[in-house]
Amino acid sequence: MTFADRSWTSPDGLSLYARDYAPGPGPARLPVIAIHGLTRNSADFEAIAPLIAQSGRRVLAVDVRGRGRSDRAPDPMTYQPPVYARDVLALMQQTGIERAVFLGTSMGGLITMALTAVRSRAVAAAILNDIGPEVAREGLARIAAYSGKPVDTPDWAAAAAYMREINGVAFPHYDQAQWDAFARRTFREGPDGAPVLDYDPDIAVPIRAAGKKALVPKLWPFFRRLARGRPTLLVRGATSDLLSADIAARMRRAAPKMGYVEVPGVGHAPMLDEPEPRAAIFAFLADLP
Repeated sequence: MTFADRSWTSPDGLSLYARDYAPGPGPARLPVIAIHGLTRNSADFEAIAPLIAQSGRRVLAVDVRGRGRSDRAPDPMTYQPPVYARDVLALMQQTGIERAVFLGTSMGGLITMALTAVRSRAVAAAILNDIGPEVAREGLARIAAYSGKPVDTPDWAAAAAYMREINGVAFPHYDQAQWDAFARRTFREGPDGAPVLDYDPDIAVPIRAAGKKALVPKLWPFFRRLARGRPTLLVRGATSDLLSADIAARMRRAAPKMGYVEVPGVGHAPMLDEPEPRAAIFAFLADLP
């Protein structure tokens, strides 16, 4: 299924981008807003978004500011979840969406929790992909170690090799074709024809500014408000170094009605094209208006 290109304007005047997948036939249902992780973009949902749309829900997969086809922010300190949340609310206002189901991978899940704090009613239900109100220090340290750092990728083979280098632990089963596709989702062609990472390196500025505090976010009140107030599904990669088994267990104790699925043999973060999360997501969505 193809998508339409959609632009909207942030409260501070940036032009932001989303892939807009029209819903399949049938009665109107709540739309889905899909939000990617720290260094990624809307292409991460290219497998699951068309399937959700075919089931009868409009899907808006966003490029968060500083990523993909969205503008880079002149002030890098705006690269933070509360600002991202306000950007998403602007998208909803400009597209006439009052409430939506949110599908958030990693940072996208943090943005979803922030949205609940800012405008709780906007979040009708939530799918958190390998993220919680607390994260394992080693996983976030690993991500912080490469985020915003320059890379030498003179060709697409080098870009695929880079993706394997930083993500191989999470996807040990990937073959070369999958790493090639991963690179195409994460890089774009630069002015000289060489692949360049498709995000503003300055997205890492707030992380560096926060120092050690950036490695220990504590969002339990936001999570409890999210999960206790609406249907919630947690997806966890079985070998995730960001959402540890202990943190996931504490989340489940705090929100006993929350759905849960674990993806075997996958780390941070599942791509949602795996059979286990795909089945769980469609079962979850089937019970929603």
